[in-house]
Amino acid sequence: MPDAALTFSDLTLGYAGHPAVHHLSGLVPKGSLTAVVGANGSGKSTLMKGIVGMLPPMTGSCTVTAGTRVAYLPQQSELDRSFPARVVDLVSLGLWPRRGLLGRHRSEDKDAVSKALTAVGMSGFEKRSIDTLSGGQLQRALFAVVLVQDADLILLDEPFNAIDARTLGDLIALIKRWHGEERTVLVVVHDLDLVREHFPRALLLARRPVAWGDARETLAPENLLRARRFHEARDENAPWCEPENDHDHSHAAQRAAS
Repeated sequence: MPDAALTFSDLTLGYAGHPAVHHLSGLVPKGSLTAVVGANGSGKSTLMKGIVGMLPPMTGSCTVTAGTRVAYLPQQSELDRSFPARVVDLVSLGLWPRRGLLGRHRSEDKDAVSKALTAVGMSGFEKRSIDTLSGGQLQRALFAVVLVQDADLILLDEPFNAIDARTLGDLIALIKRWHGEERTVLVVVHDLDLVREHFPRALLLARRPVAWGDARETLAPENLLRARRFHEARDENAPWCEPENDHDHSHAAQRAAS
């Protein structure tokens, strides 16, 4: 069994007593690159928030392996772009795990920010206000925030929305670079063709794990049909959930995940 960066044990997450991710068990291997896929409302962003501790489990647990440094990039829609900050200020926020929010930056910190901006194609944008950036430019700057954190586990929630093809290619290349450095990367992705082409592993959610493992096998037509049926049949007002009756499928998904 591979070493785990993340371990889920019968994890259920939700809001106001309504479950959004049901009974997820399995592990995310260290150094793996995984796409988290599913329809809108299938629990993808909820899972990301559960991993970083923004949302406590309703039942079960999510365990990040001790000593793992975590970087989390939320959706752009969750960010306040009107905040009066420059690009360099935004990227410098990635230093707070090491320096604290009020800590003084050292010369090596300024070098790290400069190198990160160069790596994402944003050199020269240091003094630009973030509210003047295009969607693609802002996403590049946000990837620079992740870069300076030097994290072991990287969580990206829909990082490819509202960006041009060139930016998409550059960000995919950066994700593959992280993977090559044996960092663990989880990415919420909507484009299934993109997943098939660039992601070795995938987790298919429909508020419950439908399939998990090799990306092409996970996105097989029968799994996508099963996910669609689960999604269409869900009860938005359900107060709670019981473990799935389909034990054979649940166990198969857990074996693929491990």
